[in-house]
Amino acid sequence: MAKFQMKELIGTEPVTARLGSASGSANYLTDVEIGKPVKLIGDSLYNLTAVGDQIEGFITAVEGYTADDFSIGSVNSQGRKRVTLDGLQATPGTGTCAVGDYVVTGTVVAKGTALTVPPKVCKATTQTGMYFAWRIVSLEGSGAVGQYAVIERVS
Repeated sequence: MAKFQMKELIGTEPVTARLGSASGSANYLTDVEIGKPVKLIGDSLYNLTAVGDQIEGFITAVEGYTADDFSIGSVNSQGRKRVTLDGLQATPGTGTCAVGDYVVTGTVVAKGTALTVPPKVCKATTQTGMYFAWRIVSLEGSGAVGQYAVIERVS
């Protein structure tokens, strides 16, 4: 392993957004969702990603109040993020990743359940045509499932 490694980048500018799959208290998100990947699903509205989804950003904060019957929080769509490797998109849980690989959402942690490790990502099956591309810039190990890496937004 290299003596110098890129690490998660703190200090990039998050944006305020509505959070959740729809309006209503059943769809509210809380601070246990912090760190999870999200995608834009509506007007000023981000929701948690599903396995295989491109990552548009990560939740950095969730407010204790709502607006227009939606949760309000912050999403960071730039910089670097420490993640857990989850293998290949076609077969989560198997395969290895390498520096330079583009990634998508791996096995997800259910809404309402806090992360116990950094969010999981898989090597994207198609390495081209990624509109919201994050790629591995640093590995903490060999790139095997369960090891950590740092990804960086490149598009």
